[in-house]
Amino acid sequence: MQKTLVIIKPSAIQRSLVGEVVSRFEKKGLQIIGFKMMTLSDEMIEIHYAHLKDKPFFKRIKDSMQVTPVFVLALKGLDAVEVVRNMSGSTNSRKAEPGTIRGDYSMSVQENIVHTSDSVESSIMELARFFKDEELFDYKPLLLTHLYSNDEY
Repeated sequence: MQKTLVIIKPSAIQRSLVGEVVSRFEKKGLQIIGFKMMTLSDEMIEIHYAHLKDKPFFKRIKDSMQVTPVFVLALKGLDAVEVVRNMSGSTNSRKAEPGTIRGDYSMSVQENIVHTSDSVESSIMELARFFKDEELFDYKPLLLTHLYSNDEY
């Protein structure tokens, strides 16, 4: 089973969409193994978005991510990284398909409701960045046999 990170951004918090976003992941069958609210420091943003630090829009990203605290969510499931990315839709929300989180709730590239890990490698690094080991929980959901066939888990 893969683990992946979701950051529920200030745009979702300001619009009272946190429950809706979390609910979509739960209804899909992804297991919540970590969940907390936190304020992102300048340092954390510079580390997390290091690949964008030299871009002219980096200040806009930083300003946007510090409007409110964010919720960070650790999810687990088969192919979790790909599943979460598909559920979230295109980063440019105007191009996101209806039925995706961004396609249903956003019109922006920046204010696009969620950040999601873009690969298994990224998810490992990002989860370690936002969660201590003791903040991630491993438990067997009672509904596991109704989510996957017995040879999938």
